[in-house]
Amino acid sequence: MIIDQTRIGTFPSYRKMVMLSVIIPTYNESENILDVIKSIKHNIPNNIPSEIIIVDDNSPDGTGKIVENYLSKVDNPDETIYNNYNNYKSESTNNKDCSVRVLHRPTKSGLISAILEGIDSSTGQNILIMDADFSHPPETIPRLVNALLEDPSCIVVASRYISGGSVKGWPFKRRVMSNGATQIARRGLRVCNIKDPMSGFFAFPRHVIKNIKVDTKGYKILLEILVKNKDINVKEIPYTFINRKFGESKLNLNVMIDYFEAVLHLYRYGQRSKSKLTPVIKKEEKRMSVLFLSKAGRFFTVGASGLLLNYLLSFLLSNGALANFWYLKATAYGIIISITSNFLLNKTWTFEDKDFSVKHTLKQYGLFIGVSAIGAALQLALVYLLVESGHIQYGPSLFMSVATASVSNFLLNKKLTFHERIWG
Repeated sequence: MIIDQTRIGTFPSYRKMVMLSVIIPTYNESENILDVIKSIKHNIPNNIPSEIIIVDDNSPDGTGKIVENYLSKVDNPDETIYNNYNNYKSESTNNKDCSVRVLHRPTKSGLISAILEGIDSSTGQNILIMDADFSHPPETIPRLVNALLEDPSCIVVASRYISGGSVKGWPFKRRVMSNGATQIARRGLRVCNIKDPMSGFFAFPRHVIKNIKVDTKGYKILLEILVKNKDINVKEIPYTFINRKFGESKLNLNVMIDYFEAVLHLYRYGQRSKSKLTPVIKKEEKRMSVLFLSKAGRFFTVGASGLLLNYLLSFLLSNGALANFWYLKATAYGIIISITSNFLLNKTWTFEDKDFSVKHTLKQYGLFIGVSAIGAALQLALVYLLVESGHIQYGPSLFMSVATASVSNFLLNKKLTFHERIWG
């Protein structure tokens, strides 16, 4: 989806231009939404003409209707309803230049598309994106706005991962998943000028997205903006993310799948954007790509042979063909021999290391075992997180965790054990 270009820099004549548009996508936020509106209006500085746009995805709990009722009642109070909305009515006078609107969408069509529709409908010179569940504290808004006004050409991001920022209320497994997604974004997509590219709480001038085609299904539009506008200056403001008190988290299997699809799409976008490189550089990149894929193919071929060797030896050592060991002892021997076999094959064939001096080889062997242990721990952790938190069946969870651990083993051994560059 591309933002309607007629509304970037020019505004519909029937609407008053404002300085700040706050876009809040909602789905089943009935318990939070009125308090969020009240708090946002209280925290937007009075001298800044602004608007709050609620983009509701036809919430079954009536979130959009609640906002509609609130707007009609605070604008047209009578004796029977005034008391119920007294707090919101009195609060609405705190910032007389802040209006509220709600956009009703017919279906649940995704977070990014909701944000884009809100931006398309907005009239502000600056845009601020945030959630409706109080995980993004409205008290941080003045700092974001002030930083943006100081430098109107930057993106200002509320960050959990810089000094002064933190997360409260998340279980350990949620922290692991968030940190993992953040590192994938920063390292895999080379978005290294920001500590929290997965933040959903940020502000930017309207012109930043003027020429950006937003076309992923991910749930974090900031990441796409950063990848497609690498020259933009980024400022991070620390804040404390507080886990929601009401409603349910939107994190589920579909969100995780959409994230990985978005990362893959943005990675391909980055590769296509290199097409302007000189022929010499492109030739070098191609050579390095072939070399990397060749070594990866060899590494995983060795891994497959190790699995087969492990199975055959364990079976033969336990059934009397080679020995009559207790099955666990046979399995242990199978693991040790297959790891040793994998190490020697990778040393000689995958990474073509010809140095077989005792000290050097033993050191590499120790590192190889250590990396294998890290991979095993990663596999176990991922299986647990995907089954327990993601509610994914064991079979798919095992496949994803084995694949992730295998890639981790290859990259870590390439870098740590055999001292090669990751790429190439």
